[in-house]
Amino acid sequence: MISLGSLFSRQVAPLLGIDISSSSVKLVELGRDKSGGYVLERCAMEQLEKGWIVDGNIEKFDEVAEAVKRVVKKSGSRTKNVAMALPASAVITKRIVLPGGLSDQELEVQVESEANQYIPFSLDEVSLDFCVVGPSLSSTGDVDVLIAASRKEKVQDRQGLAEAAGLKPVVLDVETFASRLAAGRLIDNLPGQGAGLMVALFEIGSMTTSLQVIKDHEVLYERDQAFGGAQLSQLIVRQYGFSPEEAETKKRSGELPDDYAMAVLRPFVESVAQEIGRALQFFFTSTPFNRVDHIFLAGGSSALPGLAEAVMQQTSFACSVVNPFEGMAVNDSVRLKKMAREAPAYLTSCGLAMRRFLS
Repeated sequence: MISLGSLFSRQVAPLLGIDISSSSVKLVELGRDKSGGYVLERCAMEQLEKGWIVDGNIEKFDEVAEAVKRVVKKSGSRTKNVAMALPASAVITKRIVLPGGLSDQELEVQVESEANQYIPFSLDEVSLDFCVVGPSLSSTGDVDVLIAASRKEKVQDRQGLAEAAGLKPVVLDVETFASRLAAGRLIDNLPGQGAGLMVALFEIGSMTTSLQVIKDHEVLYERDQAFGGAQLSQLIVRQYGFSPEEAETKKRSGELPDDYAMAVLRPFVESVAQEIGRALQFFFTSTPFNRVDHIFLAGGSSALPGLAEAVMQQTSFACSVVNPFEGMAVNDSVRLKKMAREAPAYLTSCGLAMRRFLS
């Protein structure tokens, strides 16, 4: 079992959700009000330099640990328990059917036996976890069980990072699971509480854009594409001759030449919309489906001016940029304007913070 507590465990004590991507560290802490609604207690972000995290691997451990320390300090939180996540590419997940009525110990034995068939490493080299999803729809009296396994060194990297920053890792999740959990709240706000709706969730990262197609909280399709916000920085470098660091800084601050919106931003937004259109076409040609009901855009680059409109024009499907804090009360310590501007980047960290309240 994963040594730092169950992947799916319930955490009632205060918990930080910390998402580490190739470009930044995002922190969210949630509470509950008297009526049971979510309260955004804290959120903070710290940028990472290029090359510190590559393909989900921590290449500059000390520098990233310092960035985690800084983001906790910036947030003002004194909470030590933390939920972190591994990229989906570092985790093997498999849904299996097992007999109902087994004890936890019997389940564990069965899971280890089944896992041997699906995991291309020795079980000694992996951290393995599982949870019972519910009664099996395909086999009466049996249960669906979700297995998750990752190489031990990947788990230990995240655990070590938290500990180096003075935190206590208690939950290790999968990034796509966490983002899906946070998106689930927003899907429930769609017409008919989202029942039966097909939702395409695009998370536009720095280097990679991931697509999950979700219906009734189940994932029908997942795919990653190699494009992201870093390409906008490269275009700024080429157009204006800035250094990569300058381009990144000016992109965030908005201090760019007058022709930036027309010469660089608009063509980039159109190319992102085309990539999203292509990703959906690939989904339609490789599955029995031919439409989605709604497109959600998340990630740091999703809030680019005009992107949601360009995607609607490209695909003819309804599209919106997500705010994972929608409908939440907000603590006075949170800077509302900054939070609203950066909200789409916090989807995964918000899902991690929600782990505190899972039964």
